[in-house]
Amino acid sequence: MTDLLFDLAFWLAAPVWLLLILAPGRRVSDRVAASPLTVVPVLAVYLALALPVLPELWAAVTDPSRAGFQDLLALDAGAGAIWAQVIAWDLLIGQWMYREARRLRVHPLVMSPLLVLTILLAPVGVLLFLGLRALRTGGARGVGEASAVRTAAPRGTS
Repeated sequence: MTDLLFDLAFWLAAPVWLLLILAPGRRVSDRVAASPLTVVPVLAVYLALALPVLPELWAAVTDPSRAGFQDLLALDAGAGAIWAQVIAWDLLIGQWMYREARRLRVHPLVMSPLLVLTILLAPVGVLLFLGLRALRTGGARGVGEASAVRTAAPRGTS
């Protein structure tokens, strides 16, 4: 059962990823990307895997150590729970990246490889996207800050 749930975590997220990568700009893709509910099925898998190993999981997260995580990951359900958690959070990050890219008008041929990289190696994909986002928004200023500055400027002076 643990192997099935381990695999299911990915397969529940895969249709969302396919929409974001292969159908960017479609109404359905935009609506799916805007919903945090996409991760609920994956989190249900997480709970099914995490509950049987809750004492070990709790110990690993409340008193983190390498040895504690190794003990957790040595348990089939522990490894599966961590996998499902990673799948869920990567999906949320991917959805945010997709929405930001749409807002910033980043071409899908640029974003699709970044989203694939985020599926495979999320920290690398996110870092590259953050660099791209900084270039598109004018560097170190946050998007909100840049918008506020433009909004606050009197007409004819920007």
